Amino acid sequence: MKRLFSILVIATIMVFGAVDVNATNNVNALPATMMNFVQDDAEAVADEAEAESTSFHQELKRRFIEGGPGFMGIVLLCLILGLAIAIERIIYLNMATTNTKKLAQDVEDALNTGGIEAAKDVCRNTKGPVASIYYQGLDRADEGTEAAEKAVVAYGGVQMGLLEKNVSWVSLFIALAPMLGFMGTVIGMIEAFDRIEAAGDMQPSLVAGGIKIALLTTVFGLIVAIILQIFYNYIIAKIDRIVNDMEDASITLIDILVDYKNKRRV
Repeated sequence: MKRLFSILVIATIMVFGAVDVNATNNVNALPATMMNFVQDDAEAVADEAEAESTSFHQELKRRFIEGGPGFMGIVLLCLILGLAIAIERIIYLNMATTNTKKLAQDVEDALNTGGIEAAKDVCRNTKGPVASIYYQGLDRADEGTEAAEKAVVAYGGVQMGLLEKNVSWVSLFIALAPMLGFMGTVIGMIEAFDRIEAAGDMQPSLVAGGIKIALLTTVFGLIVAIILQIFYNYIIAKIDRIVNDMEDASITLIDILVDYKNKRRV
């Protein structure tokens, strides 16, 4: 009886031990399984994103080639030249931006401590059109306030011309790109009707390719115009902001010179 009882106890311990071992193995295998699932899912998403990116570039390249090298190449040239001019203008305008309030304060402090020459040194060491206008006004300050004001107004027009340099070319490319696209569309439609006339029959297969190519030139022309229009509006807004700062700074300079003259008289 005791022997039978011992056999039952040993069998029970072995059964529960096997269950615990299997449970432990399953628990240990669960994180590995989840990790493999996550990795497979991430790899699938990455492969899908890469396939979409590759297909987009391939589709864009295919559409560009289908549009024809003639008009599509000219439209692409408009985009390249327009972007080059726009980027150059943006860099120039960012470099031309000046803290006008700080400059006016520095010029006023230099006038009160070191006179006209000290104020001119401040302008020489400061970049931007506002500092150049200040320098011209200070250079004529000995001739009177009216002479300084005339110098500021005249040189302000010069600086405005420098800010707007080559911007008209961007507007030209904005107008030229869709016009070239429309021209390509018209020429493509003419070729399609020539095919119909030569075949003597109205078949969709004869005109479908020509119409598709014609419309592609219009689409690319409009895309180029939209891209350049965004840059153009940013440049114009930046120029207007700098011009407003120049006008306010010019008025401030005249007031500073008037106060400086009055202090010297006293």
